[in-house]
Amino acid sequence: MRRFLLRQALLPDGWHDHVLVSVDAAGLIAKAAPGTPDAAATLLDGPVLPGMPNLHSHAFQRAMAGLAERSGPDMSDSFWTWRETMYRFAAKLTPEDVEAIAGQLYAEMLEAGFTAVAEFHYLHHQPGGAPYSDPAELSRRILAAADTAGIGLTHLPVLYRYGGFGAREPQERQRRFLHDAEAYAKLLQALAPALQNRSDRRLGIAPHSLRAVTPDLLREGIAALDAIDSAAPIHIHIAEQTAEVDDCLAWSGKRPVQWLLDQGVVNGPVINGRWCLVHATHLDAEETWRLAESKAVAGLCPTTEANLGDGLFPAIDYMAAGGRIGIGSDSHISVSVAEDLRLLEYGQRLVHRSRTVLAGGAERSTGRRLYEAALKGGAQALGQPMGAIAPGHRADFVLLDQDAPALAGRSGDMALDAWIFSHQARSAIRDVYVAGQRVVENGRHIRSEDLAARHARALRRLLEE
Repeated sequence: MRRFLLRQALLPDGWHDHVLVSVDAAGLIAKAAPGTPDAAATLLDGPVLPGMPNLHSHAFQRAMAGLAERSGPDMSDSFWTWRETMYRFAAKLTPEDVEAIAGQLYAEMLEAGFTAVAEFHYLHHQPGGAPYSDPAELSRRILAAADTAGIGLTHLPVLYRYGGFGAREPQERQRRFLHDAEAYAKLLQALAPALQNRSDRRLGIAPHSLRAVTPDLLREGIAALDAIDSAAPIHIHIAEQTAEVDDCLAWSGKRPVQWLLDQGVVNGPVINGRWCLVHATHLDAEETWRLAESKAVAGLCPTTEANLGDGLFPAIDYMAAGGRIGIGSDSHISVSVAEDLRLLEYGQRLVHRSRTVLAGGAERSTGRRLYEAALKGGAQALGQPMGAIAPGHRADFVLLDQDAPALAGRSGDMALDAWIFSHQARSAIRDVYVAGQRVVENGRHIRSEDLAARHARALRRLLEE
């Protein structure tokens, strides 16, 4: 049993000093006792936060960050034109590239305070669409990258079959993504043993979107997951673009979130605590209330949504109704817990021309409310025992650097607000632990040099082609 003494820690009931944490061999917290000094324990000398879940990631897209910022010939750029760049880039990637890019990304996530990630993984096959000799080859590369970096992983193989609502045929450049129900079930069965019996791993599924699956295929994908784990996470892109809402209305007569909320799958409602609806940007008032009532998590990716010009999620009304949220870095145009939480709040401030709009009440820390909401929703979305410094949760710790200029003289909520709402030229994170093991020391990942070198080799080859 390892012991850590947290000089100041954010526990489920607030900040406490001198928290003695006992961690078992599986990396889970056995005991967290405030006010218990212990000179023999490993000291984390500064404000300590639970590690943040990153609930939405397309790892390979980190390597194309910045490649879609040149305007098109008619200046009508949008998510749909950005997607053309993504298709071209994805077609070049080898298995070795996928592992190198993911390893570097996951190190960056840990340095930013994310201690687990939900990898929404839709790159499955060779460029022409033929399976690799091991159909799980690219998923195994993601697992290997997570092991090398030491980050928690919820792996979400994407179910993707069609090119649009109404079972439209996919485009040729989508061939790397595609599965039918039988092949997808075999993929899940092949991956399950590698993700079982570990506190830092979970297998789930990701029907890509209502554009990419039919209602029958959606049910078949969930049934394939239920045969392995009937409580496992289910994530789906939804209502990210107004064009998607319009197309769904034309197909079904309903808006995307409305349609999904109205469905039933197997023997229960399709929407429950297993589900994460990624983006859900364009909701009407009824959808906002119903989604909040559903106990599903809204997976918000503010920096990516801003980069793509998606729009703003109705966060004030949704959170006021008790809706659950988490954050993800998605396309990884930025990898920063603080920046995504800051932009979530600032987007609402700009729309409503007010301040501290997501604080949730009078005399409350905005940063703490957002951080705690994202911890809880993110842990639910990943289906992992994390998000709190408490017994039964994984020992994921983020130690803020009390010597960083932005945090000088600050503690508790004041330190948390300063980290989130003031830009720092240097990192305000000193050390990060996952399952009680240190993976970031003095702001740098412990394998940063090796991972960066592998990543640089991959990028040089990709960008020279």
